[in-house]
Amino acid sequence: MQELKSVYNKEELLNNAVGLLKNLIEIPSFSKDEFNTSVEIENFFKKHQIPTKRFKNNIWAVNKNFDVFKPSVLLNTHHDTVKPNKAYTLDPFVPIEKDGKLYGLGSNDAGASLVSMAQVFLHFYEKEDLKYNLVIALTAEEEISGFDGIEALFPQLPNIELAIVGEPTQMNLAIAEKGLLVIDGEMKGTPSHAAHPNDDNSIVKCMQDLQNILNFKFPKVSEYLGEVKITLSGIRAGVQHNVVPESCNFTLDVRVTDEYSNKEAFEIIQSQMKSTLTARSFRLNSSKIEMDHPFVKAGLEIGRTTYGSPTSSDQAIIPCTSVKMGPGDSRRSHTADEFIYIDEIEEGIDIYIRILEKVL
Repeated sequence: MQELKSVYNKEELLNNAVGLLKNLIEIPSFSKDEFNTSVEIENFFKKHQIPTKRFKNNIWAVNKNFDVFKPSVLLNTHHDTVKPNKAYTLDPFVPIEKDGKLYGLGSNDAGASLVSMAQVFLHFYEKEDLKYNLVIALTAEEEISGFDGIEALFPQLPNIELAIVGEPTQMNLAIAEKGLLVIDGEMKGTPSHAAHPNDDNSIVKCMQDLQNILNFKFPKVSEYLGEVKITLSGIRAGVQHNVVPESCNFTLDVRVTDEYSNKEAFEIIQSQMKSTLTARSFRLNSSKIEMDHPFVKAGLEIGRTTYGSPTSSDQAIIPCTSVKMGPGDSRRSHTADEFIYIDEIEEGIDIYIRILEKVL
């Protein structure tokens, strides 16, 4: 295939990306409070004569030669961040470029993906005779799996055949992603004075129930994601030393593979436990893209690798085929003094373009 020429050279795209990321770092953008970064994103596209649409704090646009009769490929990532943790030694809202790194809150998760995808959209914006339309959606509330982000926006988008979700994957292809199921549980017992015998101690019964489920193995193991993982992430019982409480409460964090829906996983867990369980939500299911998908094949052709991701993202609520891919390293996400390498942004832009040139 003949290489598609861009009105922007690589240096311009990288400078655009780094400049935009520095501006975004300076603007606090916690989940549900992303308006100011959404305006910055609008202004970036306006500067490049690209009209955008807004829905709440979600900004999206389509390529110049959009054709309603063609399916679309979606570039999607988020511009909200978590709050900086207390271990920060740098100001999280001051972009600092040093030793090839750009420091700042959200630089790795997922600012680098956002600014790289923005440049990729610029590269393809005026192309003619593409097989697919290109749509970009830079959305809110990903960090809290909120209802007013991509999930709310998606029905307004054109026919999306493939979504590329920008998250730090070192520009390899996360072809499967574990779903997230959070379960609250309660074990009832008989309250009593601690000095007297009690064979119905809610804490002891709960410990036995939890030990059973933490040792449980789901029968089906995913080729890409391995086993379903159950983690005890909270336990609450008792208010004073001499009172046996009537109940013991706990929380399970369950990372579900593509072998099960969240509802199926919940039913299996409940069948193995005596506690009363309540799922907070069944929304965040696992996802998978087939190895023979043209995007995956194109990525492999240029030397990228595939893997199954244990972390969740907006993929879980995107109702179409999707793949997770972006610059940066997920191990840096939500850490103190978060950073991205400038070279990673440059590589991100280049690899996105090279793969999409094979697909679009």
